[in-house]
Amino acid sequence: MELKNKVAIVTGASKGIGRAIALSLAKEGVNVVLAARNTELLAVVQKEIHETGGKVVMIPTDVTSENSVKNLIIETHKRFDTIDILINNAGVGVFTNVVDMKTDDYEAMMNINLKGVFLCARGVLPTMIKQQSGEIINIASLAGKNSFAGGSVYSATKWGLIGFARSLMLEVREHNIRVVTICPGSVNTNFNDNEKDNLQIIQPEDVAETVMFALTMPNRVNVSEIDIRPTIKPR
Repeated sequence: MELKNKVAIVTGASKGIGRAIALSLAKEGVNVVLAARNTELLAVVQKEIHETGGKVVMIPTDVTSENSVKNLIIETHKRFDTIDILINNAGVGVFTNVVDMKTDDYEAMMNINLKGVFLCARGVLPTMIKQQSGEIINIASLAGKNSFAGGSVYSATKWGLIGFARSLMLEVREHNIRVVTICPGSVNTNFNDNEKDNLQIIQPEDVAETVMFALTMPNRVNVSEIDIRPTIKPR
């Protein structure tokens, strides 16, 4: 797939993995739409991309709000006329035993990690179906395949995301739309932490490179799921 001049929405683009993906897309000439709730951090990423000569707009978005996602789609069309790529990256994790889990934390994870993915995918699909092409990349987690104490609710959302994406892929493949789910292990999302142990784990840029790999595969190929682990087990 030729990425130059394509239009990509990146949710959770204000920091971490989302920021790294947005920067990588911009370097390839993609028109990037930054979506997240934190406008101050979004503005920083927007400035970074502008300084490299990339094309970018920021649209503050709450992926759990149907009206906010509708606005994201409308504003993207106003600026770029189409949508070629959706990066479903926005997510949140609270890790504690079920007995100690607050209902608000449960609802936040369910709403952002699952409802947000659904709303954004549903929002871009009419455009992608009409143009008979599109890419939906979901950032899940190995927690969606591997259980661990303290991760009951977070894992449930990622299992749900993987199941959603597997079915969605079968629904839209006839329209030449690819659905790819990327499942990283622990990712070092603190850019200022240079401790050796953190450098041994997956970096945000590694996930971004994996996204670029998935997007640039031949159009006839759909790599539906990719697991990412460190080459060497961190000490």
